[in-house]
Amino acid sequence: MAKKQFKTESKKLLDLMINSIYTNREIFLRELISNASDALDKRHYMSLTDSSYNSSDPLHVFLEINKEERTLSIEDNGIGMDKEGLETNLGTIAHSGSGDFKQQLESGNEVDIIGQFGVGFYSAFMVAKKIIVDTKQVGKPGYRWISEGQDGYQIEETDREKVGTKITLYLRDDTEDVNYSEYLDSYKVELLVKKYSDYIRYPIQMLVEKTQPKEGSEDEYETVSELKTLNSMVPLWRRNKKDITEEDYNSFYKTKFYDWENPLKTIHYSLEGNVSYKALLYIPSRIPYNFYSKDYEAGLQLYSKGVFVMDHAKDLIPDYYSFVRGLIDTDDVSLNISREILQQNTQLQTLRKSITKKIKSALVDMLIKERDKYEEFFKNFGNSLKYGIYQDYGINKDELKDLLIFPSSHEDKYVTLKEYKERMKEGQNEIFYCTGSSIEQIKRQPQIEKLLAKGYEVLYFINEIDEFSVMMMRDYDGKQFKSAQKADSSIETEEEKQKKENLQKDNQSLLNDMKEALNGKVSDVRISSRLESNPVCLVAEDNGISMEMEKYLSQLPEGDKAKANKILEINPDHEIFKVLQNAYQKDESAVKDYTNILYQQALLIEGFPVDDPVELANKICDLIKKASN
Repeated sequence: MAKKQFKTESKKLLDLMINSIYTNREIFLRELISNASDALDKRHYMSLTDSSYNSSDPLHVFLEINKEERTLSIEDNGIGMDKEGLETNLGTIAHSGSGDFKQQLESGNEVDIIGQFGVGFYSAFMVAKKIIVDTKQVGKPGYRWISEGQDGYQIEETDREKVGTKITLYLRDDTEDVNYSEYLDSYKVELLVKKYSDYIRYPIQMLVEKTQPKEGSEDEYETVSELKTLNSMVPLWRRNKKDITEEDYNSFYKTKFYDWENPLKTIHYSLEGNVSYKALLYIPSRIPYNFYSKDYEAGLQLYSKGVFVMDHAKDLIPDYYSFVRGLIDTDDVSLNISREILQQNTQLQTLRKSITKKIKSALVDMLIKERDKYEEFFKNFGNSLKYGIYQDYGINKDELKDLLIFPSSHEDKYVTLKEYKERMKEGQNEIFYCTGSSIEQIKRQPQIEKLLAKGYEVLYFINEIDEFSVMMMRDYDGKQFKSAQKADSSIETEEEKQKKENLQKDNQSLLNDMKEALNGKVSDVRISSRLESNPVCLVAEDNGISMEMEKYLSQLPEGDKAKANKILEINPDHEIFKVLQNAYQKDESAVKDYTNILYQQALLIEGFPVDDPVELANKICDLIKKASN
């Protein structure tokens, strides 16, 4: 029979379709199995009203490997195709019989059809140099469709008696770059079915060879073929929640996402609306080993009607929820969607918003009802939420601000910003925080002594991102964030303020000489009203970076140029201040040594390295000698 040409622009289009729409060669099997599933759906639907479509053989998909012929076949006992169907569905690229069939169904009787675009069949040419399709419909003759690709196809009538379709792929010869023979390996085929088509509702079967002892013999073995069902058929996420145990959820998570620990939280739900989908999401109980490295692949698995489409679809969730593992199964996405199309798909953008909203709702629920579990989650993944606030110029701060918790001076517990605000003292307009390397180190910070003594609550910022995130937020519900280590964080009464100003004025000469002795290391030396037991402390000027930020930025390339403008504050009620006053009256040179030692002491308290450890040690020794004389 004469060869026919494809009805579309053919070779160029076929090349484009194979190389552009499909970036992963192995999905050809997924596409052919999905087409077979469609055919089985159609036969099942037709059998409901026409008994001639009933099958004595249960509906199924059968895979067969012939290594000698280098063929892989996919056979179903579905509805089959007649000659016109072959012309229409296989002779025209991008035509979808499933799409037409779906449109013909009445709204109340829709069948769940996977394929919508009709290009999936042609993905087989990525691995096959020749394809033969043998097919037959009920009450019609059988037909064979033969093609070697872009040069066209032939259709001929056959004496096939079995209803359904068998697609035989003659695999390409191996090359240096591609091992096509791997698709003749039953183990490889089984893995592909598990990966892409595990939840097809019909059994996918294949004869698998296995070795067993010969009957009546202990020493001799024989190879036999066993019919094996390769797929599980019922996705966990499509089952009724009341029929699923916690053990089921945990087992699925550990198997699917390669974790040996149970998840901290499972989120299983379905949604019907503008975009309909089912979701099974997990929050891990620990940080993945590569979570903060470039090797970590964020994103959810994407399924279309139970058929695997894409792994790590990162556009389904925002970066700040990248710790969430799981999958989305939607009816509104084509099997042929690419990562590039995914980014531009308006339905997927709607889906992303819905998923994001649900994740937040689950986190809020955990925060309210399972506080200990939430704190465990936050210790692992809280930095992701803080980075989410800092990124994109704070566009997500309102989304995330009520999910933040920080360790606090209030009962040494984690608190939310809302809880802090509800406990604020009357007339307090600022949320105080202090930064440091640990809670224990912050508690010893001299700058918060007076704040705590007066009953003000202080948030402990122990992560580098903490201060960056609140700077991006600026305030929480109108209450400004204020660092206890900044110059303008005083909570003085008018009486205390007046006392400080008088002491500053009376000791200005001493303070000026101390500033001069430090030779530009500080921008000022002042009397402090924030200190209780400590003699000195360093604070940063309000209009510059904080000292904690200086430490962080100094670790970055060129970051050593970023310096906080430091102010040395002196406690006027400490004995050391009286020593300074007396020394200033008797020996001004001693004041210079005292000042440098006090400054180095303040640096150590703040976690900065001292300027010259040897010089500091020698000065301390000299002072001890003088005191003993």
